[in-house]
Amino acid sequence: MKKRVTLTFPKRSIQMPITYRLAKDFNVAANIIRAHVAPNQIGTLVVELSGDMDQLESAIDWMRSHDVSVSLASREILIDEESCVHCGLCTGVCPTEALTLHPDTFELNFTRSRCIVCEQCIPTCPVQAISTNL
Repeated sequence: MKKRVTLTFPKRSIQMPITYRLAKDFNVAANIIRAHVAPNQIGTLVVELSGDMDQLESAIDWMRSHDVSVSLASREILIDEESCVHCGLCTGVCPTEALTLHPDTFELNFTRSRCIVCEQCIPTCPVQAISTNL
């Protein structure tokens, strides 16, 4: 089973080896999608957790017991077709090629099933046509 979650670390927990503990203690794999972690600051990590359902729940309970906020990610990328100018800048930062330009029309194509909601495209869009639903 897989779950995409956002982890928010308090300043005092930023040095905790979360992904190591998830793998070692709970047999849960953590694929890091996006991270913003720095010393003496609140940290956030978007990860896709993979493992047995009971192990995932135990791992999430353990993180919460260590003051790590865990929220299930249910966000998705939205593209405002009316605002988009099909410049293609977002395609250059998309790690999964969910955003591509059609080779003949040069119009933006969005393949939602490939999107991992890393949000790298949002600040790249010069006309702010890309956002999330939350």
